[in-house]
Amino acid sequence: MTTIRPDRMAYLRAYATMAAIAMAIGMGVLWAMGNPYPWTGAVGGLAAIALRGWYLSSEELAITWELGPERLEGPGWRKMALRDITLVRRLGSSVQVITAQGDKHLIKYLADAETVKADIEQVAGAARARPTPAEPGDEAPQ
Repeated sequence: MTTIRPDRMAYLRAYATMAAIAMAIGMGVLWAMGNPYPWTGAVGGLAAIALRGWYLSSEELAITWELGPERLEGPGWRKMALRDITLVRRLGSSVQVITAQGDKHLIKYLADAETVKADIEQVAGAARARPTPAEPGDEAPQ
């Protein structure tokens, strides 16, 4: 069983990027409205994202995922059989997992998202290669 944990530096980089975008948008909106102090948009954008990041950090950085030989399990109800995974893709410092049922799960703030993606693909491929255990009632008619 492999435990996948978020990385604090990846979390901070993601929030720094969001803060820069929020600051630029805030300044742009105020400038377009003719406000004589567009720099206050940068202050507001930075404050909003910094507050959000601080408030959510303890929750976001506590989320763990467990990758086993048969299942990928995340927080709450997020459990999937590896043989049901149809697509694994990297999105920045996150990995998105999509199942055959159309469920989408996002494993966020990873230090090495590419390695996590490769690990999930490898274990899922091995799970799909194993024969499916017979269910009761699946016997062929005599």
